[in-house]
Amino acid sequence: MADIHNDKQTAAPANLSGQPQTCGEGAGSPKGGEAAAPSAGDGAGSATEPVELAVFDFDGTSISGNSPVMLVRYLMQHDMLENTVVLRILLWAAAYKLRLPQNESWVRGLVFRAFLGMPHEQADAFMRKFYDEKVDRRFRRQADETMAAHAAAGHDVVIVSATFEPIILRAMEFHRFDHQVSTRMRIDGGGCYTCEVEGLPIEGEEKVAAIRRYADERYGRDNWELGYAYGDHHSDRALLSAAKRAFAVTPDKPLARTARRKGWEILDWD
Repeated sequence: MADIHNDKQTAAPANLSGQPQTCGEGAGSPKGGEAAAPSAGDGAGSATEPVELAVFDFDGTSISGNSPVMLVRYLMQHDMLENTVVLRILLWAAAYKLRLPQNESWVRGLVFRAFLGMPHEQADAFMRKFYDEKVDRRFRRQADETMAAHAAAGHDVVIVSATFEPIILRAMEFHRFDHQVSTRMRIDGGGCYTCEVEGLPIEGEEKVAAIRRYADERYGRDNWELGYAYGDHHSDRALLSAAKRAFAVTPDKPLARTARRKGWEILDWD
């Protein structure tokens, strides 16, 4: 399964005021406006009430910037990607900006060519170091505050992201969410990452499907609802459409148009 259910051992603080050894390519086994902080009465306060989820996209929403793009640059700085692979990634990115149909799994496989022959623990350590050096300073203050407010209200705060699982797991050690659903790459029988995604990348409509699988497994069907969703990109339309309350965070132009048409709140986060 591509949706990963990881819980921190320590709950996020709720007292902040917030605004809402050889790996082959084919191997496979295995924070404008700010939202009002939700009140404490908004949470699932009794056994008969469904658990409310507050779901945040990661890249462009919880952080400023795009972690996979930053990871590619970081890998290039460390001479871990061949020039031909970088060129193919850049061509994919250009087509993506033009909103042409693209193979999300394929490009993730290209990025993970950097880790071929490396034990997955070593690759994970590299991605944690990357997060510490390049990503964490981009985590938005408003995202932290809003997540803390949702946690204080009794909501299940979840990051849902197309980026790679080790990056989100590292962010979860420092920030105010306890659960995550992100893209996981396959590990082969020798303990190395392959260039294949487990299931599908958590992108577009797959975000909604993955959240549904996560919540059904954790709480049971009909025992939860998607109360709040935050996203920045037009690919987050499906996620925001599925929520009771949707927030477009510093949205791109297509999402801003959709937000105005649907009456979604638009937030301008630093």
